[in-house]
Amino acid sequence: MPYLDPFLERHVSEPGLLVVDVAAADDATVLAFQQLLAERWATATAEQTTRDAGQPGLRLRCYLDLRQQLTAAAVVGPSMEPTTARP
Repeated sequence: MPYLDPFLERHVSEPGLLVVDVAAADDATVLAFQQLLAERWATATAEQTTRDAGQPGLRLRCYLDLRQQLTAAAVVGPSMEPTTARP
């Protein structure tokens, strides 16, 4: 059974577009990983993680566009503060 909902075809409709599903033990780890991605590529970042009953850890999904590499000056990353996960 999949942990996250299916993604839309438009999210992978062209070369260079990615859907990234991440699992980790805690919010800080998964949000730090997302931040690393967002510092390099145009990224639609997730604002909260999800926790599935009976499954280990928590999950996060973000969308990347590898065609748009960012410069360090252009990056305004998401907050690294943990968000409220669903029980």
